[in-house]
Amino acid sequence: MRQSNKLQRTAERLGVPLEHLPRHIAIIMDGNGRWAQRRNLPRPEGHRQGGKTVEKIAQCCVDLGIESLTLYSFSMENWRRPKEEIDALMNLYTQYLIKIRPTLTRNNVKLVHLGRMAQLPSGVKTELKKTMELTSANTGMILALALNYGGRTEIIDATRKIVQEYKEGKINLEDINERCISEHLYTAGLADPDLLIRTANELRVSNFLLWQISYSEFYVTKTLWPDFKKSDLEKAISAYAKRTRRFGSVMRQ
Repeated sequence: MRQSNKLQRTAERLGVPLEHLPRHIAIIMDGNGRWAQRRNLPRPEGHRQGGKTVEKIAQCCVDLGIESLTLYSFSMENWRRPKEEIDALMNLYTQYLIKIRPTLTRNNVKLVHLGRMAQLPSGVKTELKKTMELTSANTGMILALALNYGGRTEIIDATRKIVQEYKEGKINLEDINERCISEHLYTAGLADPDLLIRTANELRVSNFLLWQISYSEFYVTKTLWPDFKKSDLEKAISAYAKRTRRFGSVMRQ
């Protein structure tokens, strides 16, 4: 079933107009470490459980008809964490990128990467490239994995590309506008997120999609990411559907 048809059925089931549903959801997945600590478990176990939640929520988004799902998985600042934790995370990424391939193929999901790939361990890079290549022709939901990602770095990288193209005579000064910048970001080709969800009750954007979330609706939940369920996702979507999005204009009376 096409994503548009699924989204129509979701609107009917939730009792909201189709045009009030988000097409692109971005999630800052927070709370894996706290989930583990509250259970006297090592932090990597929290990340392992968080990985299982990723699979469940990605499947939920496919079933709901969401067109794009962007997950903030590992920031550039996360390299400051203890080496043992980073090594465990990178091992999980490698395993996950292999394990998820049949599910992505079955659900017609296309995987894309947001961030700088060069700094990632060779194993992660290899499996990430393979999974993206295997799913490149898929036409269903887009799953964007922000891995080794930073919003400011993204803008820097986009600026460098634009400057280089200007120096080569490929673009003129007057061509540099919002559309031009958007087309040079990691998210080129993706619509801006309609809804940004953050778990674990944190009230900050943490250098995530700084350009793209200028008009996104925010939803914060106390739920830790490993405990985040379909019902939590639908609660966030329902809350979004009740909001009035004016984009700086005034609603007509």
